[in-house]
Order: sequence, then structure tokens, then C-alpha cells
Amino acid sequence: FMLAGDSMRGKRAGTTDELRAAAWVAEKARAAGLEPAGDDGTYFQFFPLRRTRVGDNAKLHINGKSVKLWQDAWVTAPVESNVNSAVVWLKSLADTAGRNFQNKVIAMALIAPNPLPVKGMSLWGYRYILAAVRHQNNFLRRQGAAAIILVADSVAETNLAFAGHGFEEGTYQLEGMSGTINRTTIPIILVRKAQASALQSPNAKVMASISRESFVYPSINVVARAVGSDASLRQEYVLFSGHHDHDGVGVPIAGDSIWNGADDNASVSVALLAIGRAWKKEPGRRSALFVWHGAEERGLLGSRWYAEHPTVKKEAIVAVLNGDMIGRNSPDSAALLGSIPPHRNSTALVDMALQANKQFTHFTIDTSWDDQRHPEGWYFRSDHLPYARAGIPAIFFTTLLHPDYHTPRDEPQRIDYTKLARMTRWMYATGWAISNTPQRLTVDPGFKLER
Repeated sequence: FMLAGDSMRGKRAGTTDELRAAAWVAEKARAAGLEPAGDDGTYFQFFPLRRTRVGDNAKLHINGKSVKLWQDAWVTAPVESNVNSAVVWLKSLADTAGRNFQNKVIAMALIAPNPLPVKGMSLWGYRYILAAVRHQNNFLRRQGAAAIILVADSVAETNLAFAGHGFEEGTYQLEGMSGTINRTTIPIILVRKAQASALQSPNAKVMASISRESFVYPSINVVARAVGSDASLRQEYVLFSGHHDHDGVGVPIAGDSIWNGADDNASVSVALLAIGRAWKKEPGRRSALFVWHGAEERGLLGSRWYAEHPTVKKEAIVAVLNGDMIGRNSPDSAALLGSIPPHRNSTALVDMALQANKQFTHFTIDTSWDDQRHPEGWYFRSDHLPYARAGIPAIFFTTLLHPDYHTPRDEPQRIDYTKLARMTRWMYATGWAISNTPQRLTVDPGFKLER
């Protein structure tokens, strides 16, 4: 309850709230008897998080009238730009044929993406907006315009608060490490429907002054260990993985603005503490390493950092057992991602996990979410991924998404604590089997992810 309580304010990466959550986890790890395994003899591994956003002094005027950014208009990516140009209104993308848009502002209605996001997908409205903006941007930015303004349709209008909060927050990346490149070079601005008539008026004109600000914040991984019992194997580690951050204070829903993240992912954070207590009491032959990653919600940044900068020798990590959201949905169902090709990178690891479930926890395993054709792409959205890419056997335990995912309703009172205990036992039993097997696990020959 404490880690996902309102006092933690959603634990957003790069904030003091995330640091307080990390300190709480570290203190509980210490109380459980786990040894510090972070940097410099501590429980912590700090890493630099670079945030880039539109500057606070940005301004937008349409026909001389100020339009409030983040209320009536949203700059969809941070760019540096000064625009003072006439507007050309397009009825469709076909209207661009044979026309010169140099130093003009292209304005048009947002076009529904084709194909639409699959019905029932998580964050559907957010995905709708991103897909629509991406499609029109990819086409229109080649026309030589000074800026692009897209007028929200009815679907986008009802989802602007959530998507717009993300645009206002900007982008996050690891300082000093390669990542996704922002290829946007001109402002792409999404406006409410109420702005359509002004943009279509004769001699319409747009003035925009947009700056970009960039900051480096500390984010943090918490790392602890329980030493194994076998002198010849204790230098090898079974790594139990989760993340302690969530989405912080955001857009209010039904008056609640704290995105607690009880299932996502305080559920696994406390599961790792329970596994640590058990391991300390009765250690396996190999050691157990516990990593509570920071900044997972900003793009798996903590696990990307740790996979590149482990506090133990990378070759000493024999397997990664990652958990994300293990306390909701049907009492007797669960999923194990990384269990079927092309996501399965270690058949031996999967076999051990399935055997542990058969012997101890008896969940019905849903494999559909591990299918590469599943629209959610769930395999690519948690902290096992950087380790799998690094050539370490890795699997992902989860009880899957639910309607409260990434909303303020993901609160402690909605957790199924009996199921959480069973999922914890499944992760523990799998790790115990790996720790005690004489043969070290290996990655399957030819393992290659589809993206």
C-alpha cells in the first residue's frame, strides 16, 4: 500500500517522488537482509535522464489572436522555430499536388489513421492521435512548409487531455546513449476543432515562436543481492527484475490526478522483496540479484542502462526473471512472455518456468499475448527486453492489462493479493530451479526478434 499510496505521488522518473520510492525500496531490501549491490557499496545506481520539451516561452497566434498552448493547441514534438506565414488550407492530402508551400503554414483536418488501432487496445485514443499525426507528418513535412497545423476530429478532441499531457511533457532519453532520433524539423501543431474556422478564413496567418528546452535529471536503479550457498556457483546470478517508477501526477480522471501504479509496478516491487527475504533465509546455490529499475515508463531506460552498465559482470547473469503487473484479472490465469518464438530466447528457461507453474501455482497460461501478431506488442514493453537483446536468457511474468492500466484507478485496493502471492511464488520457484541446476542456461541458437 505504501509504495503505491498517494504520498508517493506516482513515482514519475526524474522527480524527487521517484527518488523517495527508490529510498523506500532500498530500506525494505536492507531490512530483508539483502546486501547492497549498486554503485560504490550502496543500493543505488544513478543514471542520467535527459528530458527535452517545448520551452515555457513558446507562443502561438492565429490571425493575431493568442491561442493557449497546452489548452487549445499542442506542439507534438520539441523543435526550434519562428513562424510568421500565411496559411494554406488543404481539404485532403491530394490537394498538395503541383503546389508550392515554401514558407507557408499547411493546415488541414486530422485524418483518421488507416488502419485504425485495434478495438480494445490499451490507450486507444492516444494511439489514434499518434498514428494520425505520424501519417500526416510523414507526408506533409516533405512539402517544404514552415509549419503544419492539424485540426482535431471528434475522436481526437475527446482524447486531447491525455495525449496532450504527453506532448507537453516532451521526450526522455538516456544521456550519452543512442536512442530514437526525433526527425521532426518543423512544428507539427494539433489544435482543437474550434480553431478550424480561423484557419480557413481568407488571408489567415499564423505566428509561432517555439523554443526547445533540455534538462538532465537523475533517475535511479535499486540493486541488491542475496549470496548463494555454493562456493563454486555463487559468483553467478539469477536476476529478478521489476520497476519502481510510474506516471506521476497527471491528467485528473474523476477528480484524481495521482497515477499510483499499484499493479504497474508496485506489485512486482514488493514481490521482489518477498523473494529476497525467502532467498536470504534459505539461499539457492547461485546468488540472487534484485534490480528495481527506474524510468521504465519513459522507455525502459533503467533496464537499458543496467544492461549496458551492470554492477556485476554481465557474463555472471545466468537468467533474467522480469515481472510487470502481476496482481489483477482472472484469479487462475497468467502469461509468460518470451515463451514462444520469435520471443523465446532460451527453451531451457521457459521449460523451468512452466514446470514451476505446473508443480506449484497451476495458472492457466495465456500465450496469445506472446504472439508476434498481437496488436499490443506486449513483449517489447517491459524490462526483460534489454537483457534479451544483450544475449541473456530472459522471460516476462505478467497477469496482463486491465481497464485501470495507466489511469489513477490503478490503486492498492484493486490488487488481488492472493493472486499476487501466487505469482510471486511462481517467480521464486522458477528462480530457485535455475539457481540449483548444475547446467547453466544458454540462449537458443539463432534467436532473433522480429524488431
